Amino acid sequence: MITGEGLTARLRELEDIGVRPEGVYRLAWTEEDGATRAWFERQAAVARLRVECDPAGNLWACPHSEPPWWGIGSHLDSVRGGGRFDGPLGVACAFEIASCADAMPIAVVSFADEEGARFNTPTFGSKALAGRLALPSVLSRTDDAGVALVDAMRAAGVDPDGIAAAPTWLEKLSGFVEIHIDQTTELARAGSPVGVVRSLAARTRLEVVLRGRADHAGTTPRDERRDALSAAARLIVSAEDLAVRDDAPVTVTTSRILARPNAPTTIAAEVRLWIDGRSAGGFAAVDEWRAALDEFVAELSARTGVEIEVSVASRSDAREFSVSLRDALARASESVVGHTVPELVSFAGHDAGVVAERVPAAMLFVRNETGVSHSPAEDVDVADAAVAARVVERALTSLRAQA
Repeated sequence: MITGEGLTARLRELEDIGVRPEGVYRLAWTEEDGATRAWFERQAAVARLRVECDPAGNLWACPHSEPPWWGIGSHLDSVRGGGRFDGPLGVACAFEIASCADAMPIAVVSFADEEGARFNTPTFGSKALAGRLALPSVLSRTDDAGVALVDAMRAAGVDPDGIAAAPTWLEKLSGFVEIHIDQTTELARAGSPVGVVRSLAARTRLEVVLRGRADHAGTTPRDERRDALSAAARLIVSAEDLAVRDDAPVTVTTSRILARPNAPTTIAAEVRLWIDGRSAGGFAAVDEWRAALDEFVAELSARTGVEIEVSVASRSDAREFSVSLRDALARASESVVGHTVPELVSFAGHDAGVVAERVPAAMLFVRNETGVSHSPAEDVDVADAAVAARVVERALTSLRAQA
C-alpha cells in the first residue's frame, strides 16, 4: 500500500547526501550526484527492478517484462542551495507506485542534470532522449572551475560519444507521468492536495556579457567610465520593465551575475549575467519582449560605451500535456480525493514537458503550503505526496484496463 510513511523512509536515506545548512547541493556529474545513484540502485533492488543507465546518463529502474512500460519519475540533482523535494519527491513516489503495482510494468526514471545548475544545461537528460541537445556545442560548456561538461560526464562514468543514441530509449515507454511539488501556492489556496498540470509555459534563458574597462573607482570621471556593472544594473531593471504587458505578461528574472575583477575600488571590466523569461502566452510574447530588450541593449551600449553581447542559453516551447492522460489523472484524483482537483499551468521547466514531444506525458503537482521552492525552506506534507502517488497508480491502472 502507498503510504506517507513509506515515502518518508525513502526520502530519509537522501538526507546525508549534499545537504548543508544553506540548502541541498547535488549538482550534476558530481560526487553527490553519484551518491544519489547508489540510493536509486538500493530503491530499485527493494522493488525488484533492474537498473540501467541510458547513453545520456539517465537512470532507469526497469521491470523484468519486455517493454513498452509506463514511465514514472523525476530527477535527483539540485540547484545550488536547493530544497529536499524538488525532484526526489517524484522519484520516491515512483518507487512507491512500482513497489505496489505488481501487475503493471512500470519503469522508474531519474533524469540526468534536470536543473542545469552546473553547466547551464537545464533538462539535459530528457532533451537527450527527445533528440533536442545541441551537440557537440553543449558538451563544451564549462562550470565555474573551468571543467567541461564532456569531461565531467566521462568522470562520472558516462560516455558522451553515445548521447546521439539516447532517443531510442523512449521507445521503451507507453507514456510518462511526473509527480512534482507545486512551486506556487495555487493548490494551497484551492485547498487541494494535488492538481493536474495542463501545460508548461514557454521559457527562454539569455546569457549576457557586458564588456567595459577596468579603472580606478575614485579617480575616473563619470564621462570617461565604461562601467560594465552599472550598465548591467540598468539592463536588469529594464528587462523587467519591458516585460509588463496587458495581454500576455512575461515573467522575467535575472538569476545569476558574475563581475570581474570584483574588487571594491575598481570599476567592473566585465559582467556576465543570465536573464530568464517565461510566458503562458507562448513565444509570441517572449519574442516581443526580446525584441524590445535588444533595442534597449543597442541604446545602452551606445550611451555607456559598454559592449553588450546577448545569446540564447536555452529555449523551451510551451507544452500541453496529453489530454487522455490528464483526463485519467483528473478522474483518479476525484476518486481518491473526493472532489474535482484544479488544473494548472506551470511556469517551471520539467522533464515531462520535454519527453511529451515524443510520448504521451503528464504531470501531477503536490500541494506546497508556502509555495517556496529551490530553497532549503521548501516543504511538503508527505501525506499529500502519498495521495498523488495513489492517484497516478489508479490512473495508470484504469488506462491499462481500457487498453
